Amino acid sequence: MARSFAGAGTALVTPFTRSGALDEAALRRLVRRQVEARIDLLVPCGTTGESVTMTAEEQKRVVSITLEEAGGKVPVLAGAGSNDTATAVERARAMAALGAHGILSVGPYYNKPTAEGFYRHFAAIADAVSVPVVVYNVPGRTGSNIDGKTQLRLAGHPNITAVKEASGSLAQVMEILRDRPEGFEVLSGDDANTLVFMALGGQGVISVAANQVPGPMRDLVAACARGDFAEGRRIHNRLLRLMTLNFVESNPIPVKASLALMGLCEESFRLPMCPPTEGTRESLRAALRELGLLS
Repeated sequence: MARSFAGAGTALVTPFTRSGALDEAALRRLVRRQVEARIDLLVPCGTTGESVTMTAEEQKRVVSITLEEAGGKVPVLAGAGSNDTATAVERARAMAALGAHGILSVGPYYNKPTAEGFYRHFAAIADAVSVPVVVYNVPGRTGSNIDGKTQLRLAGHPNITAVKEASGSLAQVMEILRDRPEGFEVLSGDDANTLVFMALGGQGVISVAANQVPGPMRDLVAACARGDFAEGRRIHNRLLRLMTLNFVESNPIPVKASLALMGLCEESFRLPMCPPTEGTRESLRAALRELGLLS
């Protein structure tokens, strides 16, 4: 039986020192905090992790540290995408060799593949590794949508077991949920859509807000999974302001600024990412204080 990535997963930020180096000590603290909150899944080296401005060796180091600190208690789904299929295959193999439990692979960006190109790209990655592959559809970042028919075709591959869906199209999500093969998991790629995804039959979320509030995001998904949508709505409404603020500037700018306000890492980015405006920072401070996350 294929490994499940259902539940609340955290799209981990990558902390840097003030000089811009990988902050390994802060990363270990962040991962331990997630494990202690009993998060269901850890996802290093994705969009939120600023993977595109990290070297291949840094990416492998981040995944290795995440695996070490998770200690087998939480599965690790390693980001390993590229818009060059050969490079995506190489990265996926490297992450699998480190012990990652699965590979999160983003749709090729900039190239704008056809539906057939998308299929061949992900099939090549899935054929190259023994661990399961999760397709990541985020057209707002990549410039191209992996349509529902193509995702369903990919769902027929024995080693493609889930999709992180961030197209923003509920019609597309509903098509996939209706027609997917048994066992194929659909995860929300947008925090604010988690409640809706799960009401439609989705299996969870890969979350930005879980960096700040891992316990409440886990509770939101768990409530929906057991059919307690009244509780799910209560948690969703409490977190909605924070979920929205996390995208008022490009992710991961607001979430990393929040973690800095919480004393969990430096507010350090690699260009072209840069610190938020003071207005954004103050809005985040107010939202965090409202949730009891600042003393």
